[in-house]
Amino acid sequence: MEKQNFELEGNIVDVVGKRIFQGKVTVADGRIVNITEGESGSDLYIMPGLVDAHIHIESSMLIPSEFARLAVVHGTVATVSDPHEIANVLGIPGVMFMIGNGRKVPFKFNFGASSCVPATNFETAGASLGVDEITALLSMPEIRYLSEMMNFPGVLYSDPLVMAKLEAAKKTGKPIDGHAPGLRGEQAKTYIEAGISTDHECFAKPEALDKIGYGMKILIREGSAAKNFDALASLIDEYPEMVMLCSDDKHPNDLAIGHINDLVIRALKNGSKFMDVIRSCTFHPVKHYNLPVGLLQTGDPADMIVVDNLKDFHVLVTYVDGKIVAENGKTHINSVEETPSNNFNAGPMNAEELQVPVQKGRIRVQKALDGQLITEEMDVSPRIVVGLVVADPERDILKLVVRNRYRDAPPAIGFTNGFGLKRGAIASCVAHDSHNIVAVGADDESIARAINLIVDSKGGISIVEGDHEMVIPLPFAGIMSDQDGYGIAQLYEQMDQWAKRLGSSLRAPYMTLSFMALLVIPELKLSDKGLFDGNKFAFKSLFF
Repeated sequence: MEKQNFELEGNIVDVVGKRIFQGKVTVADGRIVNITEGESGSDLYIMPGLVDAHIHIESSMLIPSEFARLAVVHGTVATVSDPHEIANVLGIPGVMFMIGNGRKVPFKFNFGASSCVPATNFETAGASLGVDEITALLSMPEIRYLSEMMNFPGVLYSDPLVMAKLEAAKKTGKPIDGHAPGLRGEQAKTYIEAGISTDHECFAKPEALDKIGYGMKILIREGSAAKNFDALASLIDEYPEMVMLCSDDKHPNDLAIGHINDLVIRALKNGSKFMDVIRSCTFHPVKHYNLPVGLLQTGDPADMIVVDNLKDFHVLVTYVDGKIVAENGKTHINSVEETPSNNFNAGPMNAEELQVPVQKGRIRVQKALDGQLITEEMDVSPRIVVGLVVADPERDILKLVVRNRYRDAPPAIGFTNGFGLKRGAIASCVAHDSHNIVAVGADDESIARAINLIVDSKGGISIVEGDHEMVIPLPFAGIMSDQDGYGIAQLYEQMDQWAKRLGSSLRAPYMTLSFMALLVIPELKLSDKGLFDGNKFAFKSLFF
């Protein structure tokens, strides 16, 4: 993958000048040294490489170098990456690992300073980033922006710590990412006026229109769990200068199949104008975040893709700094070996620790919504067996457990609807944002075994059904692997299909599970400290 001097002929997509013309691109020492217009002997299209405008690399369960191997096949050359998953586990050393590992491959990772570590004070995390740490990160050239400000109540009510972090970003001139699901009207205006420039959490068009009206750019998200593309895709046509594309979270089996290229194809099939679509995942993120990523202009780094046509959008070749990093569906990036670092101190547990003695009244149940991060609150009459409230698979009322992974502590226990498991249990240490162990299951014994598989591996995802079990160890901070990404994708696909055979109708059971402890997303969630009201930012009782 040495930089070479070469020429490409074809239809040149100029996202800056908003035009397509036939011509020739000349590359020398990794940069574009000349673009000449003229008749071409090729019908292929040459254009800038694709950029994911907001993603947590850790959610792929792969370290950055391995993520890159899969992403480049789909034409992705760069990401805008919030490392707050590993930051919540390991703090600044975790962020530095992501930067260091990312440098070892030809791919352009652009990391942010994670603004909310821990995301809230209502859960146990492994680290904390205060104003001093945020300021230090923002002073680094590798840190391109202040990552999503999830504490939107802190912005609305001028919390001193939150405002100090925003001010630190403003002093550097680096953009500030938002995270304000459901915020509208005057509250949205106040949030945006604090200097927050983007949001990827809109799940309905009226909310997005509100925010655009106040000058905020909308990142249309389509990940493994949260799928907002269909609801927001028309914004590409209506507000083409205010839109970018992102995945936010992408599990390995999905990444092996496609990335931002899939959104381009869907938008084109919807009838959106090609230039508006391609600018949303090239020009706009590069300019907004001031990325060192080429836009197919003379003097730019040769970060390019070659595509067969503008209908099927098959990516034939991907270049980063003039190197061929993927060709004809095969990656040219080699795997990188790293030494794991972790923060995992929980010991094994037994099923008796998961018992819930009956109390008077009904119980609150966390309803999972397919394709959404938000949940709804249900109230149901509990199923009682010998004085204990137990899971009720017949009504799809399953037990949900969050176990502290940083120290031994009693588990937090709730109930959930929507997972559909008829038997067994699934568990994961990929649990946003603090990455404690989260498990859901039809019986206590299966749940405890699924949790203990993760304890034994010091992080990972697991599944249990009767005498059968499986675990994918994730030794890097308990949430990532350095093993071959395609191999991890295959193993994950096996577990995903197994969970569906247990009865789950969710498109991504493990990804949905990973968000059941995400307190900054309404409505009802479960942290390692208890049941949490995401609207009021306060704990709630299970019984009422």
